[in-house]
Amino acid sequence: MAIGTAGYTAMLCVMALERNGVMPDGGEVVVTGAAGGVGSIATMLLAARGYSVAAVTGRMAEADYLTGLGATTIIDRAEFTQVGRPLSKERWAGAIDVAGGVVLANVLASMRYRGVVAACGLVGGMELPTTVAPFILRAVTLIGIDSVMCPKPERLIAWQRLAQELDMARLDAMTTEVQLADVIAMAPRFLEGKVRGRILVPVNPQLG
Repeated sequence: MAIGTAGYTAMLCVMALERNGVMPDGGEVVVTGAAGGVGSIATMLLAARGYSVAAVTGRMAEADYLTGLGATTIIDRAEFTQVGRPLSKERWAGAIDVAGGVVLANVLASMRYRGVVAACGLVGGMELPTTVAPFILRAVTLIGIDSVMCPKPERLIAWQRLAQELDMARLDAMTTEVQLADVIAMAPRFLEGKVRGRILVPVNPQLG
């Protein structure tokens, strides 16, 4: 369960980038929300496959943690939180975005020609204040990632790859156990964006 929906979603994002031609030698891949569940596992999976990963986080104190997962560049989220120009300097060959909102708009504006973005979250908001410029001038592809209705054959591939490619020692290191009685106290930390990696709640029902 430390892998959970977050790990499964991260693998679906990696598969989407690969399916659309983003390869390790094609340029840097940016991951937003990199210290969270999806972002942490996505960073680890990409780095293990030889990608150069730029990790975006609102908590620069987590730089060592992200470097330990394989990120080569750590970027302060503040660079992405203000509405920017329709097109910015080309930087990324690929992207995995968990934020949506202004963050995703700025990621799209900075994609390289024929760059690919896998979007799987909305922690930064439902709105997408962007223009058609990245799509019609740089041929950027925006792919939506859904973990709920994903067809079974793709699910099986994702889980098979997780079993083969995920570094279980690193997964254990990024996982924190919280007792069921402490879940309510932990909840505000999620809302404040202070949770790192994965949170596991061991449930041990007393039988008979």
